[in-house]
Amino acid sequence: MSSTPVTRRDGRLVGAVAVLALVALSAYAVAVGRAGKVVAIGWVAFAAMAGGALLGQRVDADSPRTLVWGYGLASGAMITSAAVFLVPQAVGYDPRLAGFGLAAGVLAGFAAHTAGHRLSHLDLPLDRTAAQITAHAVAAGAIIGAVYATMPDLGALLGLAIVSHKAPAGYAAARRLRHGERSVAALLLPAAAVGIAAVAVALLRLPPAPAVDALVFGFAAGVFLHVAMDFLPSCEVGGEIHAAVTRAEDGHDHALLDALRAQAVASTLVGALAVVAASLLVGAVSLP
Repeated sequence: MSSTPVTRRDGRLVGAVAVLALVALSAYAVAVGRAGKVVAIGWVAFAAMAGGALLGQRVDADSPRTLVWGYGLASGAMITSAAVFLVPQAVGYDPRLAGFGLAAGVLAGFAAHTAGHRLSHLDLPLDRTAAQITAHAVAAGAIIGAVYATMPDLGALLGLAIVSHKAPAGYAAARRLRHGERSVAALLLPAAAVGIAAVAVALLRLPPAPAVDALVFGFAAGVFLHVAMDFLPSCEVGGEIHAAVTRAEDGHDHALLDALRAQAVASTLVGALAVVAASLLVGAVSLP
């Protein structure tokens, strides 16, 4: 188990190296004329998480409503995107293998939590929060890259909806790091990790194979469904939103929690409807 404290200098150094790696890999992908959509998605993910982290670092007061709407919009968008864009594609290749891939993806998403926790025990210039988010980011990026390598003509809407959770994730992570007086700059690593993994995988030329494609798309759907369900804004005791209410109100506010539960449902519905509206708009624009 690590006994070396994570310094602010460590966090800044790790973050700077990750950003430079993303810049170099993106420049190479653009130079060779490949993975353009994935590069854009990776940078949107970076901007979303970095922006959320910056807001979380600067905002003095906890805002339970911000967490509810941030998490709800992101999770609603991700659930709808995975169900509409990934699941039908996987089933179209091979329904049975798609089911196996979906199950494996959900379990792998759950395992990513343990992987991140294990990373936090190593002598790395990362604390537990940054390590866990980095493990998730690498897994998500690799899947995004594999999906777009398999179907380069796939629209960018799917990828953008999938990385929509990076803003509230960055906000919440920055709040935790700030409360623990730790370096928020370390979050530049998971912010860049999505794009690094996605572009690296997308640059690989994967030969067409329906069985493999069914597993890839099913696995991708499972991973993102797990992440989306993990981001559903729960207001129950022990959760992050409940803790924010307790800090903000200096105690348990039952009426506020009930109101937040209703807003949690509303926010997920709005996130889902936003993806539906965007997909209809893209479809309308793409018609000849």
